[in-house]
Amino acid sequence: MKRAALPLAEEEGIEGARTLGEVAYRRLRADIVMARLEPGKPLRFDALKTQYGLGVSPLREALSRLVEDKLVTAIGQRGFRVAPISPDEASEVTKLRQKLEVDALRLSIANGDERWEAELVASFHRLSKAPEPRAVDGAAQEWEPRHRAFHEALISACGSPWLLKFVSMLTDQLERYRYLRVRRTPPKSWMRDLPREHREMMEAALARDADRACELLVSHLAQTAQFISALTAADGAAVAAQAGGR
Repeated sequence: MKRAALPLAEEEGIEGARTLGEVAYRRLRADIVMARLEPGKPLRFDALKTQYGLGVSPLREALSRLVEDKLVTAIGQRGFRVAPISPDEASEVTKLRQKLEVDALRLSIANGDERWEAELVASFHRLSKAPEPRAVDGAAQEWEPRHRAFHEALISACGSPWLLKFVSMLTDQLERYRYLRVRRTPPKSWMRDLPREHREMMEAALARDADRACELLVSHLAQTAQFISALTAADGAAVAAQAGGR
């Protein structure tokens, strides 16, 4: 019989969480990725206990996992803080994600069956029904998980759990930069046709045109990198310096 989720997890909408440590991890991770906790911010247990209503043990477990994910840094015996940002890191993360996600997509197209095709089409349909966000608001809360699910569906048949894990970690890092960019300078309008980009990637994947699908994916990720570059170039060094001086 399937074990019921923790009441706290249900209240927070955290599906599948079975321990307080997992709840703490998912909540902290979401707040860091969505830039509600900004780069360099100290993560002190007293404040976290009050903010999240959780004890030290689950919070410490969550922070240790987030250190492994490169979203949090441990400062010797002085505790934890949100990982800083930098232009060099943003560039490296983009290049690594392009390489690994392209590798995963090529494998997924080669291995994908009818179930993979059906889930890809369904994930695109769900994404197309969500309004594109113009800021970090209610629309983003609906669009963002559908957007991520679409990208996950594209590569889900790659057959490599490690490859999927690494792509997920890199996605978290790149999403954090993108959320910071949107929070600080929300665009009046997107200078790209995101529905078309996603549709063309799906169509190429379903047609088993791996070269075309991978070319589209590289371009898609490169345009996201261009969107966040203004933030990292102008603000990244200042945030990193501020974090280092605390």
